[in-house]
Amino acid sequence: MTPPPGAGAAVRHPDAPAPGELLGSHYGQCFGCGADQAHGLHLEIRAGEGVDVTAEFRVRPVHQGAPGLAHGGVLSTALDETMGSLCWLMHTIMVTGRLETDFVRPVPVDTVLHLSATASAVQGRKVFTRATGRIGGPDGPVAVRAEALFIKVQVEHFTDHGRDEEIKAAMADPDQVRRARAFEVNP
Repeated sequence: MTPPPGAGAAVRHPDAPAPGELLGSHYGQCFGCGADQAHGLHLEIRAGEGVDVTAEFRVRPVHQGAPGLAHGGVLSTALDETMGSLCWLMHTIMVTGRLETDFVRPVPVDTVLHLSATASAVQGRKVFTRATGRIGGPDGPVAVRAEALFIKVQVEHFTDHGRDEEIKAAMADPDQVRRARAFEVNP
């Protein structure tokens, strides 16, 4: 997933959240960041200095695959969600087009995985991203890494394809900010 020749740099929007600011959940039922999702990842993602973010994810027993170890699909989801949140810094809506994950070392249950993601390039509707998950701290050994290609979309991508019940509930939220954010991050 190397950006093609001529791809431009990802650009932080002037109105992006300030460095260090907690981005918060875009939708309460989101498996990645939603506070209302009982078995979700409950990621807390913070804006970085450029077009980058950091997050922490505590692997709980409900996230295990092999006994006592995180499920690989859950680790991929954590990286995908972290990379997807880069849209808030660019003020664009995007969805995952392709995701490649490398599993470097096992991640035990009760481990805090320190995640970081950056948008490396943009070409047309394509946004090229990469992320790492480290154990033992932000500078600890890499346990998992990923690269993803995100595709910029319009809000109709969600309203035309989502389930009516959830779309109507999100649209009925009296909080305009929450209503708009419900449709900002990858499905």
